[in-house]
Amino acid sequence: MANERIKSNFIYNALFQLSGIVVPLITLPYLTRVLHADGMGKYAFSYSVAYYFYIFIRLGLHNYGNRTIAYVKDDQYELSKTFFEIYAFQFVMGCSMSVIYLMYCIFLSTNKTLSFIFMLIVLAGGIDLTWALYGLEEFKVTSIRDISVKVLTAACIFAFVKDEADVWKYSLIYCSGFFISQLVSIPVLKKRIHYVKPGYQDIIIHIKPNLVLFLPTIAVSVYKTMDKIMLGLMSSDLELGYYHSCENIIKIPLALITALGTVMLPRMSNILSHGDDNPEAESIFDKSILFAMFISSSVCIGIMTVSKEFVPLFFGEGFEKCITLFNIVLPSCLFLAFANVIRTQFLLPRKKDKLFVISLFTGAAVNLILNLILIPGFASVGAAIGTLAAEIVVCVVQAVSVYKEAHIGRNIINSLPFVLAGVLMYAVFSNYSPVILGNDILSLLFKIVICGLFYLAVLGVLWFGKIKIHYQGNNSVKKEKI
Repeated sequence: MANERIKSNFIYNALFQLSGIVVPLITLPYLTRVLHADGMGKYAFSYSVAYYFYIFIRLGLHNYGNRTIAYVKDDQYELSKTFFEIYAFQFVMGCSMSVIYLMYCIFLSTNKTLSFIFMLIVLAGGIDLTWALYGLEEFKVTSIRDISVKVLTAACIFAFVKDEADVWKYSLIYCSGFFISQLVSIPVLKKRIHYVKPGYQDIIIHIKPNLVLFLPTIAVSVYKTMDKIMLGLMSSDLELGYYHSCENIIKIPLALITALGTVMLPRMSNILSHGDDNPEAESIFDKSILFAMFISSSVCIGIMTVSKEFVPLFFGEGFEKCITLFNIVLPSCLFLAFANVIRTQFLLPRKKDKLFVISLFTGAAVNLILNLILIPGFASVGAAIGTLAAEIVVCVVQAVSVYKEAHIGRNIINSLPFVLAGVLMYAVFSNYSPVILGNDILSLLFKIVICGLFYLAVLGVLWFGKIKIHYQGNNSVKKEKI
């Protein structure tokens, strides 16, 4: 029954994540041709500033709130009591940050129109209860909600965004959809949670662990959000437009990995609430590593392989620099995928928050230093290098920290066939440019099919012919044919 629920939740969350792929794949080529790189850069800068206020409202709720609700969801009273204890602080932070952001719009913003529009993102932070829905494993609700909003947003983009002057319209459409999607959650939670007046001391006890898990959010924001702000301030809207457009495509291989982590955090937390030595937890962890590495290696290295054909066809003229950016940033997905499973299925469910925080701050420090050094001279390429270095550092620190406990050595060896198949695919086909009837779309599709078949063939040879290494308790190594 539990496995069926996991599969169902993963499917719903995967559909949501896939909608985050499909909708941009439909709208992004239109937006890059209408708004151009400069317009995309203006949007990205204003969004990044507003998003910083948004994360200061939600703090560490994505992980802390999710995990805490998952632990008490089987007790109706404790669930309601815990929810309002946690939300009380979110509400206070929402009011405070909204006032501060308003001051920024009035006195500091260089593009007041866009800044005021993005006020909707900040306000949405005060009513974003997705963490509670995830903790309750209500993935069907969140998926249907967000897919519907994305489809409506896409329709409005094609209907109202017509030229480069319409950056404000695009911003308003996106922000309105984001705000509305948070409102939809409220009626759903009212059916599961009843009001319990939180006491002051009860609220206080949640603040420290929430802030502890906010630290990784801040660290991640350095190389997910702050890098765009730094790029906009130290370079130009044009370079930021290249980087932002490239980043939107990189979300494709990350979507299913993110879906897996989102689903498995509350499930693993619930499993471990009955004891740390549950063999089911280890089995799920190992299988998740294999899935994450298959998705990341096939899709991200696949995009790198076809980037020369894909970029001019997808983005249009003037975005050729994205080819270089793809080849720098996309390898980071391999490390991010591996670390995502460690984080969501080992560190957080076992409340190893300190290790999690240390790893992300180490990566953030590396990213910040590299950005300061490289962005002034290399612009978007410098930011891309900083992101790659940060993801490598985070993955290495997390893996080393739990190397024996999580059997990292075994999982690295089991992951190698996926990585090697991807590397060989890139080496063989990256410079191969087929011409099918003089049609660029058919040529791209043909190359994708050829690369995909090659990847699967090599993976089959490596996987079924490899020697699987099992680590024994005494560090001896045993080999056996699969």
